[in-house]
Amino acid sequence: MAKKEIYLDYAATTPVRKEVLAEAMPYFSEKFGNPSSFHSKGLETKKALQGARQRIARVLNCAPEEIIFTGSGTESIALALEGVALKALHLGKKGTFITQKTEHHAVLETMNAIKGMGFEVVLLDVDKEGIVKLDELKKVLEAKGNGDGQGVLLVSIMYANNETGVIQPIEEIMKMCHEKSVLFHTDACQGAEYLNIDVQKLGIDLMTLNGSKVYAFKGTGLLYKKKSVEIEPLIRGGGHEFGLRAGTENVPGIMALAKALELAEKEKKKEAKRLEKLRDYFIARVEKEIPKATLNGSRKQRLPNNANFSFEGIEGESILLRLNEKGIMVSTGSACTSQSLEPSHVLLAMGIPHGLAHGSIRFTLGKFTTKQELDFTLKTLKETISFLRSISPEWKGK
Repeated sequence: MAKKEIYLDYAATTPVRKEVLAEAMPYFSEKFGNPSSFHSKGLETKKALQGARQRIARVLNCAPEEIIFTGSGTESIALALEGVALKALHLGKKGTFITQKTEHHAVLETMNAIKGMGFEVVLLDVDKEGIVKLDELKKVLEAKGNGDGQGVLLVSIMYANNETGVIQPIEEIMKMCHEKSVLFHTDACQGAEYLNIDVQKLGIDLMTLNGSKVYAFKGTGLLYKKKSVEIEPLIRGGGHEFGLRAGTENVPGIMALAKALELAEKEKKKEAKRLEKLRDYFIARVEKEIPKATLNGSRKQRLPNNANFSFEGIEGESILLRLNEKGIMVSTGSACTSQSLEPSHVLLAMGIPHGLAHGSIRFTLGKFTTKQELDFTLKTLKETISFLRSISPEWKGK
């Protein structure tokens, strides 16, 4: 008998939806032309590419030429942040970039690279719920302003955290930035499936999305760039993507991304409500039935599919492995840093003690999650926690 499989790691990646795969399939081997070719095969895929760009533009409420297709969310972030930095260097500017300590490593490592170029980088603190401290942001913006090319050039704050699901007040941040004529970028990869991504309503300048979080393909992404924002390309070559990202476009991946974003926009209100109900059910039972279980992150400002817990007295990796033996797939944090034995930088920045941060597990729900799966997961989790604590030197005597 095959082992039961329960996937609760949708924040790491999502399966490709059947409708999305069907949209992309013809562009692998039937409509395979290079969009830059001027024969019929090339013109066929060029038309499809233009159509996908227009479809995504309708979802984002922007102009098609404000969408730049990339190979991932990470590349989109690099293009946004380093693109602004390189443009500033060419104009003789050396200003400040601002982000928060709980950002994805794609932002933090890119900021390190920007710091190496000679720019100042400010990392803002977050409160115990994981929400960025707006008073700190205000102080930096007021102190540095945006004058003489030495002020703040860009602020990057993610829409929703990939580990805790905490939703940041990005519209408020945008207003603070624009009052000082500072650019604002947001990594919206985790939020696209559930939150408003209308760039006109959000008022943002740059936004990152990717395919693997919206039931499309891994290795696909995009950068929304407001027309007035000037950036330099990171990949140079044949002038693809308005001269900002050279390389033959991944047409199947782009078609898949367009379909996935359309489906997400159509279904998000209903799906968010369904998942929020399941999430709250799961959180309530964990807190009631497992002693010393701590929910990490804001209860209210939280994605509908995220439940991140720390369990006192045991290591998160041990929990993960035991659950995996039973066919339950979860995460100890970001999948991009899963090889690290260090506790989550996100939880540490929230003031969670080192030992407790080591005992964290992220449960993220998705389209195929059911209440029955959560009941089985909870039963197995209770057994797992009880066993691991029984052999834990840290737990004995408590």
